[in-house]
Amino acid sequence: MGVEKLNASFFYLLERAIKTYRQMAQRTISEEYGAITIDQLLVLQAMKDQPELTQQQIAVVVFKDYASITRIIDLLVRKGFLHRSGHPTDRRRFELRLTQEAEDLLQQVHPRILKNRKIALDGITEEEILIARKVLAKISENCG
Repeated sequence: MGVEKLNASFFYLLERAIKTYRQMAQRTISEEYGAITIDQLLVLQAMKDQPELTQQQIAVVVFKDYASITRIIDLLVRKGFLHRSGHPTDRRRFELRLTQEAEDLLQQVHPRILKNRKIALDGITEEEILIARKVLAKISENCG
């Protein structure tokens, strides 16, 4: 049995699907909402969903390394989407809060995110999505 051609590999196809989706999503979001990245939106959404998360926990939730999260948070503070203040009980930590601008942006961008997902899933049945979810969950289980 020979080595599988790269572009026929399941994981290559999976990575290509993810990258093309992210490129399309980033393009449409940038066109409508300006200079905000998907990664920045993911951080904002994670913080909205779970305000108690530390930076390290945010990194895990959005699949980024700690240094990348630090840079993203610094940018979000400069853009006015996050407010950073000293932590009330731990001088080594910061307390981060979404600003009203971030709350407004997340609400405004939500319909675009749903539209992007609909575009990406066009022609794919609910049954196919269910099968894909099971396959991806099994791969994560196998590798975890």
